Amino acid sequence: MESVKKRLTEFSEEAHDLYLNQSVPYLEEPPDPLHFYRHWIGPNKPCIIRNAFSHWPALSRWTPEYLREKVGSKVISVAVTPNGYADAVNGDRFVMPEERRMSFSSVLDIIEGKVQKRGVFYVQKQCSNLLDELPELTDDVEPHVSWMSAALGKLPDAVNFWLGEASAVTSMHKDHYENLYCVISGEKNFILLPPTDRPFIPYGVYQPAVYRQQDDGEFEVVDQSDSEKVPWIPLDPLDPDLDRYPQYRRAQPVRCSVKAGEMLYLPSLWFHHVQQSQGCIAVNFWYDMEYDIKYNYFQLLETLSEVTGST
Repeated sequence: MESVKKRLTEFSEEAHDLYLNQSVPYLEEPPDPLHFYRHWIGPNKPCIIRNAFSHWPALSRWTPEYLREKVGSKVISVAVTPNGYADAVNGDRFVMPEERRMSFSSVLDIIEGKVQKRGVFYVQKQCSNLLDELPELTDDVEPHVSWMSAALGKLPDAVNFWLGEASAVTSMHKDHYENLYCVISGEKNFILLPPTDRPFIPYGVYQPAVYRQQDDGEFEVVDQSDSEKVPWIPLDPLDPDLDRYPQYRRAQPVRCSVKAGEMLYLPSLWFHHVQQSQGCIAVNFWYDMEYDIKYNYFQLLETLSEVTGST
């Protein structure tokens, strides 16, 4: 078993030495689909693309005033937490946010500081919430990214809208999607780790629960006792507990900031942790990953990490 652990460590180090970048590279224009597949999707490497959606009306239109006029009365799903951490480990629980239905204008009032509310608010429902909850805004963006759709031979599975407070944090996790993340206003800050760093990233299995705000304004944690336990990463990369998780010392995280008008290509199965500026607005496209040799390759790595105790 120790020999397997050693080889996994060597494999991660070799990946960083041989083909992974120490920082996220920039492309200055939208790429050719075949080139993008060969140089970025196939090798599973992230990049930031400039001038990829500079023609979208959203970049100039999506001011608070415009959004109030266009969709201010729309009732949407909003994640509310006491501390900004939705879908994250809290003690011995995996706690999900309270899902609250609110008008778009009410969310803007909180983000702009016009109304004081206890808790942290984040429009982050996903599941193609831009198309389902805010279809009035779809004329300001494109329904898909043409060169990405051509590279993968399919349309996106979801188009998501994000808007939230600076205190809203996305805990470290991975997705089975090829992700194009477009920042419309503000800035998103990512911590990224490649799948090859999986042996150094701790996992636990947790009882699922949800936050619920009580009448006095305090939040309680309510167990979802009829739900299966959830595997999740307990480590906070902003303040990693290296005494408890010493193997994380070997991980080599990459940090990047994605500013307004920039697009991050986040490959499938990359671990990521996200922060944002106050009132940051973003749209992302999820393309379901191909369950081919890339998936099987990283699934083997996942299995070996679990067998050798990287949990």
